[in-house]
Amino acid sequence: MLLRQRTALLLPLSGFLLVFFVAPLVWLLSLAVREAEVPRALPRTLSVLQSWQPGQALPPSLFPGFAQDLSEARTASTLADAARRLNYEVNGVRSTMMRAAREVSAAPTDTVFGAEFFAAVDPTLTTPDFFAAVKRAHGPVSSYYLLAAFDLARNAKGEIEHATEANRIYVDVLMRTLGISASVTVLCLLLGFPVAMLLTQVTAKTADWLMILVLLPFWTSLLVRTAAWVVVLQREGMVNTLLMRLGLITEPLTLIYNRTGVLIAMTHVLLPFMILPLYSVLKGIPPHYMRAAASLGAPPIVAFFRVYLPMAAPAIVAGSLMVFILAMGYYITPALVGGGSDQMLSYFVATYTTDTGNWGLASALGLMMLVTTIALYGVAHKLSGGRALSMG
Repeated sequence: MLLRQRTALLLPLSGFLLVFFVAPLVWLLSLAVREAEVPRALPRTLSVLQSWQPGQALPPSLFPGFAQDLSEARTASTLADAARRLNYEVNGVRSTMMRAAREVSAAPTDTVFGAEFFAAVDPTLTTPDFFAAVKRAHGPVSSYYLLAAFDLARNAKGEIEHATEANRIYVDVLMRTLGISASVTVLCLLLGFPVAMLLTQVTAKTADWLMILVLLPFWTSLLVRTAAWVVVLQREGMVNTLLMRLGLITEPLTLIYNRTGVLIAMTHVLLPFMILPLYSVLKGIPPHYMRAAASLGAPPIVAFFRVYLPMAAPAIVAGSLMVFILAMGYYITPALVGGGSDQMLSYFVATYTTDTGNWGLASALGLMMLVTTIALYGVAHKLSGGRALSMG
């Protein structure tokens, strides 16, 4: 009976998470492998291409079906999506297909739609490379977006190879994202550990006031905090002005729109996520352990590394993992205070979602980020002996 009551209490939360979190996430990630635009717009073309292999001559029956597909897809408003999808592989073909569809629709009824007709519109529409790209997009499942996320592509023969130099950026962006996230995590740990130790050693009243300062960033909008750093770190900002008045520098430092600004701003935002897990564990470590180590002849440094630090390890792992995972998905802060070479993976996910409408590649990059995060969590969990995110 008690178990049934507990289950009933969990149903609303479980249903909410399933409907508003799990289902949208699964739908979004499925876009990384779904291929629907070209099959919906060019069914006759794909039917003819089923028996065609790259390297063979294009079948003569291909072009009449292609012309009929273009005309019907233009009427049904499905051509634009298919043309945009093919444009990812064949540069410039989107406008060419739209123009060809208009020419087909305007042609007399007795027009013979052969290779010559489409060659007059644009020779690209008669090349084996174009129709190889059409065939690769036959759906319903495709590896195109996942391969593109890892800087790979299929050639005209269907073999996997490295993408062109212009399109080979996402692995470098992933490495940059991991590097920035790791740097922010280390900075938060170096700054947050002494603060957490101080909170455990002062009086309760002083600890309350210090905790207010720690939690203060939570009470301010992320956008406002990031914009404030733009003002503080600019060439005429408070930091440069103070350093010049103290005589430490003769010219303003470049602290904004570069990696320095990104690290400073992200560390400020994420520092509480390191301090709180550390404080929750450090306050439970009895102080007499250190005194006992000292009484046995251990110097303070040895006692800290041999006694205190091992007991704080679960909090260090939990805080570092929390900061690292949050930093992996940061978008606003690097976009506002970073330069072009400091944008992280989330920036490209947002760009492909809101600006270019390339939801497939945005989903593939999001899946790459999710898999990387899960893999790193698994590594941290194993290295910590199963204590990752466990502060008990």
